Amino acid sequence: MHEILELLPHRYPFLLIDRILEADPEHFKVLKNVSFNEPFFPGHFPGHPVMPGVLIVEAMAQASVASLATRPDFDAGSLAYLAGVDDARFLKPVVPGDALILEGTLRYRRGLGKSEVSAWVEDEEVARAKLTFVVRSR
Repeated sequence: MHEILELLPHRYPFLLIDRILEADPEHFKVLKNVSFNEPFFPGHFPGHPVMPGVLIVEAMAQASVASLATRPDFDAGSLAYLAGVDDARFLKPVVPGDALILEGTLRYRRGLGKSEVSAWVEDEEVARAKLTFVVRSR
């Protein structure tokens, strides 16, 4: 967790990843433990808690940027902003107790990052999206 706090500016309640399992310049695998204590579950939906799709995409973005921030060509004083979401698909609900694995590929050049990310619970793909980031100095 400390590694993630060094790589991302996000903090509770908006830090949505728990552990970097793998990261190299072009691939990453990140864990998000989905707990019933998440602040969004009481309202989404009462009696039938489901992780909002927009927060799954945010977790994908955080996983991508955490991986991006480990690259030697990423300036540690920079911030990566989500600039685009394409081809997002939600295939199965994510619920409390799920271990959400965010796995993807990453390309980065001259301040522009692109990732293709799939979200998995056990051996089932639950979501996927293509993300674009713009990197700016703080």
